[in-house]
Amino acid sequence: MKSIVKALFLGAIVLSIASCSSSPTVTRVDASTQTDLSGYWNDTDVRIVCDSLIRDCLDSPRVTAEIARRGRLPTIMVGSFKNDSDEHIDTSIISSTMEIAIFNSGKADFVAGGNTRNELRAERQDQQGNASESTAAALSNETGADFLLTGAVKTIIDRAGGTSTRTYFVSAEMTNIETNARIWMDQNSEIKKVIQTPKSKL
Repeated sequence: MKSIVKALFLGAIVLSIASCSSSPTVTRVDASTQTDLSGYWNDTDVRIVCDSLIRDCLDSPRVTAEIARRGRLPTIMVGSFKNDSDEHIDTSIISSTMEIAIFNSGKADFVAGGNTRNELRAERQDQQGNASESTAAALSNETGADFLLTGAVKTIIDRAGGTSTRTYFVSAEMTNIETNARIWMDQNSEIKKVIQTPKSKL
């Protein structure tokens, strides 16, 4: 009897140690691999949406005509992409992805905006009293932006029982800073997901 109790006790200890020492399994996959674990916004959605919007922007007749009219590359500043959805979305990834792609296309130049611009202005101001005259950056010599790129993410959710659909609407627009005229705008609604929630077993 004692040997049985001892064996059961040792078995419990082994199981306890095994459960405490368990660690998550990590598998590396290609960055372009589509993964949908929760049904929420993910990296694949960013790639699909940005590819579509960037292509439309660069191929826009209005943008092409504006470049030709100015005789130089237009200068763009990226504003905010608002998150008007029901979930947490880091919209800075969308704006930076579009900025990099458009800049690398050679069809536009960009100037810093937001926090980066504020940091640059603070540094220039600081240099006026702390850097040598020959190396201090001059004030009031910024390159003015021609256009402001902004956008937003919205969601529409439909539910019935354990099934729900999530549709994402991502809009982007480029506005002439001097005149407030829109020279390009588009909306992508390709991302639509059907999510089946399993019923809990009591």
